[in-house]
Amino acid sequence: MSLNLHLLRLFAMVARTGSFSKAAELLHISQPAISKGVRDFELQLGCRLLDRTPRGVKPTREGQALMKHAETLFAAERSAEEELRALRGLDSGSLRIGASTTIATYFLPEYLGAFHARFPGIDLQLTSANTRDIASLMLAHEIEVGLVEGPVEEEGLVEEAWRTDVMELIVAPRHRFARSDTPIDPASLADEILIVREPGSGSREVIAQTLRAHHIEPARTLEIGSTEAIKQVVAAGLGVAIVSAAAVKDQLALDRLRAIGMRGLTIERTLWKLKTPGRLDVPAAIAFDKLIARPPFAPAADRTPD
Repeated sequence: MSLNLHLLRLFAMVARTGSFSKAAELLHISQPAISKGVRDFELQLGCRLLDRTPRGVKPTREGQALMKHAETLFAAERSAEEELRALRGLDSGSLRIGASTTIATYFLPEYLGAFHARFPGIDLQLTSANTRDIASLMLAHEIEVGLVEGPVEEEGLVEEAWRTDVMELIVAPRHRFARSDTPIDPASLADEILIVREPGSGSREVIAQTLRAHHIEPARTLEIGSTEAIKQVVAAGLGVAIVSAAAVKDQLALDRLRAIGMRGLTIERTLWKLKTPGRLDVPAAIAFDKLIARPPFAPAADRTPD
């Protein structure tokens, strides 16, 4: 019996992410479709491949064995695709980029515009997701470029420092912190509702680690899945948040938000570029790497790749 490679791909993404809904999101298909595909695959093979538990989905013993072969098959398939794309050069083809939400929203737009101006024949595809999901896509060879906000500990991936991002405490203009003429005592965050991103977000991890290191535990947290939504909630007067300085320039200029200094506490994080050892970099990915190595917000002519 020959394996159905389409169904194998559906199963592998569910096994890798531990979630039917997340796999469906990353593969851009509906959850019912991926659930049916995995069920049909199990029926074809005559064994259960996944265990559904309250804490997520895990491969069975049979599923684990199949995953090893699936990774080998897909690696060979992607190697062939990448070699063909490399032969086409930079006159045509596509470049698939995956980036954490903040990077995709606030750091990449100018780079994407500059790249398109230089290489108009390359179709750009940008996937925005949290750090954990971008790592999964890079491991699956679903993207050629991966940029994330938090450290990644995944076998098969290496991370290279890309740039440093400063993070700022933001509050509404009428918040008590906004009335202070000097940086606040970070310990006062213990009396606040801290708005945070979802689990798997690189920014959430960095903030949590920094606050723990300073023995600061906010009274309450509110989880919201996008930086844009967090900004709006804070501006409305509900809680405070710590976000990338790049994400709040517009709202600070309009005085809808205030950036507040914290005495003796600076939060910076490294933004990372993900690499897969041994993987052939296509020319478009090499050109994009050169482009994003240039300083942000420099004149377009200065950022054009060689």
